[in-house]
Amino acid sequence: MKRAAVLALALLAAPAAAADNWTMVWSDEFDGDKIDRSKWGFDVDCWGGGNDEHQCYTKSPRNATIEDGKLVITARYERVTGPALPEHLRRTSATPEAEATRDISSARLSTRGKASWRYGKVEVRAKLPQGQGTWPAIWMLPEKDRYGTWAASGEIDILEAVNLGVPCAKCPGGRENTILGTLHFGGKWPNNKHKGEEVPFPEVLDGGFHTYAIEWGPERITWQVDGKTYAVRTADEWSTTGSKVRGAPFDQPFHLILNLAIGGKLAETRGLGGVRLDSYPKRMEIDWVRVWQVPEAKGISAETGSAQGGK
Repeated sequence: MKRAAVLALALLAAPAAAADNWTMVWSDEFDGDKIDRSKWGFDVDCWGGGNDEHQCYTKSPRNATIEDGKLVITARYERVTGPALPEHLRRTSATPEAEATRDISSARLSTRGKASWRYGKVEVRAKLPQGQGTWPAIWMLPEKDRYGTWAASGEIDILEAVNLGVPCAKCPGGRENTILGTLHFGGKWPNNKHKGEEVPFPEVLDGGFHTYAIEWGPERITWQVDGKTYAVRTADEWSTTGSKVRGAPFDQPFHLILNLAIGGKLAETRGLGGVRLDSYPKRMEIDWVRVWQVPEAKGISAETGSAQGGK
């Protein structure tokens, strides 16, 4: 086992330090009869996230809806056509009306232009799908590309998992059960960098809900699962070519993204390889999302701006 994984497992054994001055500043309990469009927008495109993913993202209720007090994002094996590029690339494309057709439909929701935060605690209680090629993600992008395009302005991956449940000789129990928490930063692609942790979390395969979170401050970002810390990154580990200010690029408002990708470089190069199209549809369920801040942190921001990144 890699040294980083051993360290992360040691951290996982200790409960995260609790802050007694958190104040909830935003939440969605998904207790209505439909998705609250004042809180969530949809990305609609067949771009593949810049990672050669297989899905078209739609705003159809077949791909994202509220069921029994939960947000359900469903990936379906079906032929679908949509914009070839995401909105931020269509603006500068010579062929903004170009379309693409793929064999998977899914959904990607975000709070972009509706709510973003600079520092705080972000918690998402979710149940993740299993199978070769599945790539559920809970992550954040900057509301504005203050320091330049991806990844100079940063990306915070709260939770990623690929190919959960597939045979894995090195995984506890013999099945893929690792979760990832990662930062992307540095320069504009292809001069981007990243730092993260990938740790076994066998409980992810139990078919239930688990709470994935970050605690994010000027000097430190901490990743947690079910209230226990498994990774820590400090400000001396990240940077951006767009600024020499300590803490940049993670010193600006970021919005939240929830999505279920299918395939792509990370998923297809691991596990059994490629994408297995049996046992569809695949479902990612979110019980609730909660954002907390301390009194001295900035509150909710509704700034809008371009953002990019994969998944």
